[in-house]
Amino acid sequence: MISPGEEKAWEILESLDASAVCRNASVKFVEKSGHYVIKSFCIDIHVNPKNRIISSPTPRGMDILIRHGYFSRHAYLWYLIHAKEMPPTGKLVRPVDLRGGENFFGGSHALPMDRLAKRHEDDRQSFIKSGHEFCADILDYGDASLRLLPLPRIPVVLILWLKDEEFPSRVDLLFDSTCERQLPVDIIWCVAMMSILVMM
Repeated sequence: MISPGEEKAWEILESLDASAVCRNASVKFVEKSGHYVIKSFCIDIHVNPKNRIISSPTPRGMDILIRHGYFSRHAYLWYLIHAKEMPPTGKLVRPVDLRGGENFFGGSHALPMDRLAKRHEDDRQSFIKSGHEFCADILDYGDASLRLLPLPRIPVVLILWLKDEEFPSRVDLLFDSTCERQLPVDIIWCVAMMSILVMM
C-alpha cells in the first residue's frame, strides 16, 4: 500500500522535466523505459515515475528496497524532486544541529547508533569491511571512519570510536552542511536510517 506522502511524491516526480532532474540530482534517465538510475552506495536503483516502480537490477539493491523499504523509497523519490546542482562544502554537521533536527532526531526517531557501535565495538576492520561493501571512502576521523554515498549529492560520514576501559564504543553520523538545502529534515532522517541499517 502506498502512503499519501509517497503518492504525492510520485505525482510531483512525474510532472518534472527529466533533463532538469538528471542535472540537479546527478542521475541518469533511460528514455526507452522511462526510468531514472540513481547510484546509491554504488548500486543502481531504478525509479520509474510512469509505472510507479522502484527496483534494482542487483540482488543487493533489491535487498535494500525490501529490508529498508520505507526509508529507501522516500529517500529516492524526494531526492529526485528536491536535489539541487551544488557541490558539497566539506563542512560536516550533526543531524541534531540541522533546522528542526533537535526535535526530529530524538525520541521515537532516535537513530540506532548504539546497535551499530555494538556490532563493531572492538573491531575497526569489520567496520571498514562493511563500508567497502558499499564503496565507502576511508577517512581519518576517530578510530575508523567512512564516507558513504547513499545518494549522489548526499554524503554521509560515519565515525567509529572503539570501546576502552572507560567508555563503550560509539558511532557518530555526520552530513555535509549542504544536506538541508538538498532535502527536508524528515527525508534526511530517512537517509540517515538507511545508511546505518546497510552497515548492520
